[in-house]
Amino acid sequence: MTAPATDALLGRPGEHLAAGRILDRARELVAPALSDAVATLHPWVAEMAGYALGRHGADTGPRGGKGVRQALALLGAELAGAPADTGVPAAVAVELVHAFSLVHDDIMDGDALRRGRPALWKAYGTGPAVLAGDALFALGVETLSTVPSAVRRLTGALGDLVHGQADDLLFARRPWTGPEAVTIQEYEAMAERKTGALLGCALALGAHLGGASDGTAAALDRVGRHLGVAFQIVDDLLGIWGDPEITGKPVHGDLREGKKTFPVLAALGGSHGPELAELLTAGDAAERAADLVARSGGRAAALRETRRQLALADALLDSVPSSPRAAADVRGLLSALTRRTV
Repeated sequence: MTAPATDALLGRPGEHLAAGRILDRARELVAPALSDAVATLHPWVAEMAGYALGRHGADTGPRGGKGVRQALALLGAELAGAPADTGVPAAVAVELVHAFSLVHDDIMDGDALRRGRPALWKAYGTGPAVLAGDALFALGVETLSTVPSAVRRLTGALGDLVHGQADDLLFARRPWTGPEAVTIQEYEAMAERKTGALLGCALALGAHLGGASDGTAAALDRVGRHLGVAFQIVDDLLGIWGDPEITGKPVHGDLREGKKTFPVLAALGGSHGPELAELLTAGDAAERAADLVARSGGRAAALRETRRQLALADALLDSVPSSPRAAADVRGLLSALTRRTV
């Protein structure tokens, strides 16, 4: 049975509608440039890249992601007072790099599904998927090649992403308890790099192309990094209690895989921590473990930390000179994205 993991974060219905309009607008603005970029690849690689981007497939058609990063890039340009389309090159770059990261992430984690259909490596094979991921990465960097300062910002974010991914993989080898156990602080540093670096880069790149100062771009990068931690924590909640019809993954999947997620790490320090650690070490009874995570305070702690990260992002957004309308759009989008239901 699923549980309302994010019930305490649910926002107003209009907030989700507004966020949907922002994401739809971004897709409409970016789609032509993204298609043009992919079309420059080898035809077979372009086919796989299109599949990774959710543009086609043998099943039910397009299944792309929400397009959060491309929307943030356009909003970054608007925050700087420039037209949204000024941020299109940044949007294309971050969308391609994000797709690359997901392709390789699925291979590393052995995840067979992505958005409810076979992951690229399952559909085409591991070797071809690695090739397609490499092509997406190279194409993302090439998109910004005429603006060296933008390339430096993107490659810096990619370095952080790799660092965070490495930490996440190494966490799986560490015990649930004792001096070698993963701490909340280590988890948040990992999430900031693995998830937040590219979100922050999207906002900062759009603002950079829109003419913002280095200080403003740096502050917006931090906004995205706080969002990344919040976003990752909500994903953790969905990974335990999410509805498979929404997440495309089996219920309690993260517990069965033994992932070091925020709710579990927080719960291990609670009243049911010892029993939970025993279950997790045995790798069994995922439903019982999910109940113990909730009863030991893990779900509540995750919701509190999500709100705290959003508050930090909001305070940073207040600190930079920006278009009031664009700032309102950013706030609405950030809030809606971390108020997903399960």
